[in-house]
Amino acid sequence: MEKPFAITLTPGSSRANHTGAWRTERPVYVHNLPPCNDACPAGENIQQWLYHAEEGDQDALLARGDGPPQPPAGEAAWRQIMADNPFPAIMGRVCYRPCETACNRGQLDEAVGINSVERFLGDEAINRGWKLPGALARTGKRVLVVGAGPSGLSAAYHLTRLGHSVTVKDAGAEPGGMMRYGIPKYRLPRDILDAEITRVLDMGVTLELNATVTDLLAELTEGGGTFDAAFVAVGAHIGKRAYIPAGDSARIMDAVSLLHRVEDGPAPMLGRRVAVYGGGNTALDAARTARRLGAAEAVVVYRRTRDRMPAHDIEVEEALEEGVTMRWLSTVAHADDGKLVIEKMRLDETGFPQPTGEFEELTADCLVLALGQDADLAVLDGVPGVTFSGGTVDVGADLMTGHQGIFAGGDMVPAERTVTVAIGHGKKAARSIDAWLRGASREQAPRPGLAGYNGLNTWYYADAPGTIRPKLAAARRTGTFDEVTGGLDESTALFEARRCMSCGNCFGCDNCYGACPDNAVIKTGPGGPGDYEIDYDYCKGCGICAAECPCGAIAMVPEEP
Repeated sequence: MEKPFAITLTPGSSRANHTGAWRTERPVYVHNLPPCNDACPAGENIQQWLYHAEEGDQDALLARGDGPPQPPAGEAAWRQIMADNPFPAIMGRVCYRPCETACNRGQLDEAVGINSVERFLGDEAINRGWKLPGALARTGKRVLVVGAGPSGLSAAYHLTRLGHSVTVKDAGAEPGGMMRYGIPKYRLPRDILDAEITRVLDMGVTLELNATVTDLLAELTEGGGTFDAAFVAVGAHIGKRAYIPAGDSARIMDAVSLLHRVEDGPAPMLGRRVAVYGGGNTALDAARTARRLGAAEAVVVYRRTRDRMPAHDIEVEEALEEGVTMRWLSTVAHADDGKLVIEKMRLDETGFPQPTGEFEELTADCLVLALGQDADLAVLDGVPGVTFSGGTVDVGADLMTGHQGIFAGGDMVPAERTVTVAIGHGKKAARSIDAWLRGASREQAPRPGLAGYNGLNTWYYADAPGTIRPKLAAARRTGTFDEVTGGLDESTALFEARRCMSCGNCFGCDNCYGACPDNAVIKTGPGGPGDYEIDYDYCKGCGICAAECPCGAIAMVPEEP
């Protein structure tokens, strides 16, 4: 009998023998931590909401028929963000995108525009009036939040969702803290800010403005008050000063006061030539604001070089586009009417600036100091057990101070001072306060392994350069406080979401199912994430499924004896 040259295996023939006995290692499906999730200070489940935003989950959910119809994919993505962050439209404008810096796709072509998609979803929620489900059953507990900035409002939002009654007290005339008084309108339009704050207040949060808390203990039940716990999140509203020899007629002000007055009005008259002393984001905001207030020249004076500047690159680039000039390796030695004396600096072997003894004059009608900010810690002065270090409050891992029931976060504690970090502190404090009020300990979930680039099979991902957000022309910026950076439309936001490589977690591509030579991968559903299992009676541990998994969601582990 003539035999065929090759034998075609069918599902029946490939499963004729229990080849699992040959195995020395077995494939297992894993859930690794995406680098974007790991880098997000607000603790967002970025990969999950990007998956929702792709609309890839909607058909699978409907096909399963599990429960009632789900919301549109965009709304599902927004709700996933809102589980961690109540301000996606704000964060989509002011976050400095550590998630994108960590994104594995950046090693393939360009990082996924996570921030762009988040902004799109936040704006869609405002425009379409998306609503959140109701809070948990009321607990009867009352929490005081001091400060209506990003950290305080984030805490109020999460505490309300956990069933507690929350009152926010703020010394200002409007809520928002440094989001309103420290971030110019051209970066964060006030209608967006107001819309997302209003959503939090509409949940039942009580807001008291022009209400300075002078005796925190008196507000708590232990001091005869009505609150069971307090979260203190007073922003860094006090500009740092430095001794600069100056003539009687020199005009000097700090950047924090400048930005605050622009918001409150009337805006100060700075003159035609403005110098800003400092190298952080606030310094660049002050210089860009000066240009919008009519200054023909705005120059940033900084002691070090650009690569050592604490300001983020995007801020520097936009400032340069708007005509702001930079004086690197320079310090202000003296200020007088209409001019500054600048001393040139050099960096020593440790990178610290040293004077050179070389001086020159710089014409300037006004000097704006942007040398950092301090938080007002007076609200915690005299509270037993509360201690301070380096201008911040000492707190534990749960953000509780040394006094039981009093928590602190945002700019008041040692951390990077950004809106994103502050929002994350608010969420963390809310969960810690909730656990403390319930007399429980807050357990941390085990940390999964980080999904690295080398664990991906990038052959399966097509080239797809990132989407560039539109920007207002540089020539038009300095005459207006209109928003500089625009958003994506629906099609570009969808494209950007689909660039996600789902690092470390199954997204239902069927590669393992199709590549297994033993037909040992079984589909338990229509093919969404988690719809696969391995029949170890037939899997001989060849590792093809792990090798062909695009996202590194299958690991080979030694077989147990």
